[in-house]
Amino acid sequence: MKKSILFVINPISGGKTKLDFPRLADKYLDKSIFQANYAFTEKVGHAHEIALEALKRDMDIIVAVGGDGTINEVASAIVNSGKTMGIIPYGSGNGLARSLAIPLKSKQAIIRLNRLETNVIDSGVLNGKNFFNMAGMGFDAHISTRFAEDKTRGLQGYVRTTLTEIWQYKSQQYQIEIDGISYEREAFMVSIANSSQFGNNAHVSPFASVKDGLLDVCIIKPFPLYHFPLMGYHLFSKTAHKSKYVEIIKGKEIRIVRETAGAVHLDGEPQYMSSELEIHIKPLSLAILN
Repeated sequence: MKKSILFVINPISGGKTKLDFPRLADKYLDKSIFQANYAFTEKVGHAHEIALEALKRDMDIIVAVGGDGTINEVASAIVNSGKTMGIIPYGSGNGLARSLAIPLKSKQAIIRLNRLETNVIDSGVLNGKNFFNMAGMGFDAHISTRFAEDKTRGLQGYVRTTLTEIWQYKSQQYQIEIDGISYEREAFMVSIANSSQFGNNAHVSPFASVKDGLLDVCIIKPFPLYHFPLMGYHLFSKTAHKSKYVEIIKGKEIRIVRETAGAVHLDGEPQYMSSELEIHIKPLSLAILN
């Protein structure tokens, strides 16, 4: 019996056209293994709707063709369902795909699916919403909100937004409880890492693992702006843990109270949430072809 596989394609993620993706997949997908189907998303949240409908149709494998936001929508439908997802990375950062060593070139990523090798990973939950790579609040959530409003997608747009906004962003106070231990911190941002990186090989928590049953709470403390290039060096050299402005604490159950309600991001996608945030890990809850 061939396995039914559905490719859920976000046509605008990463600023890259994907109209010819079905032709590419038809060329490199092993037709002796798969019966392929394709669906293009039309709006935010549509990938999630398509994936839920595919589960009702008992599709075997659902593949997200897009960035971390598209992956989040598909994975949120599949998590704990017993079904398997795949990833063809087409985003601005591709953090989860990079962490799982999924090829960034579409041809190689499609060919990798033919191996039918499955990797089961942890997932996180923040106020009832799933995340699979990274969640956060503070500056990175602020940037995610601004980036979502920017018509220039890709790394160039993200860097431009960051350099514009960093001069005026103010740090906040956070009350943080991790597995029953309380911390009070002033922070530029707080990232909750399931994998090690944001994307584009910027590693905020170099030793985070998607399979250890733990989330890494990465507290970036206020730092002088002249230190910004060095912070960038730490991120891209996997040495963030060596910075005196970075504190990383692992845990399973996390509660964060911040000064006000505001933006958070889940896998790079911004949302508005209350000042009180409840976060926990769901160990080995998502199967991904890898």
